[in-house]
Amino acid sequence: MPDERWNDLFAAMSSNRDRAILALAVSTAARASELLGIRGVDLDWGDQLVQVRRKGSGAMQWLPASAEAFVWLRLYLDELGKLSPGDPIWWTLRRRERTPDGLAHGPLTYDALRAVLRRANDALGTNWTMHDLRHTSALRMIRSHKLSLRDVQVVLGHAHLTTTQIYLGEDDHEVLRKVRRYLADRAEPAAAPQPEPGGVGYDAADLAVLLGGDAK
Repeated sequence: MPDERWNDLFAAMSSNRDRAILALAVSTAARASELLGIRGVDLDWGDQLVQVRRKGSGAMQWLPASAEAFVWLRLYLDELGKLSPGDPIWWTLRRRERTPDGLAHGPLTYDALRAVLRRANDALGTNWTMHDLRHTSALRMIRSHKLSLRDVQVVLGHAHLTTTQIYLGEDDHEVLRKVRRYLADRAEPAAAPQPEPGGVGYDAADLAVLLGGDAK
């Protein structure tokens, strides 16, 4: 996902909850199901880490998240109110389930998260998915040249390095960006050649007098 398209998608989010989820997804490269499983105890505010249960292996793993993601997460949780360490952090925004005390929130489901993206896609005329955010995060890490392929493998939770290597290929957006840059460079006019001393219109003897030396 190009940066400008990411900006459009993020701007289409209508709540701090949804902004926090997307910011975590694009910075941690975690899967949607892994993000939805985060509980209060899985947040390390000091080191800005989130702990997820890996799909497949079920192993718990801490992942670094961006400072921006933690800002949106803080704003969302402040709106949500009191949260116990064992509670999931993602909850519905509308009170739907009736209890003796009235209507209550329910945990956010995968289908509800897909509905959030579907509404944004309808408004933008796009078809982005949570997996696109994981893919985007992986490509950003690799293209930064600050992380090794092994580093990215660990963050993505891939069992084999060969699975991570698929991100080494150029995607269509990156190829188009490079070709546009190539064409722009080709379109720049060549610099006009500078006249050489002693060229047409200049007498060598006159130049010698002017420059105070041999004009050869």
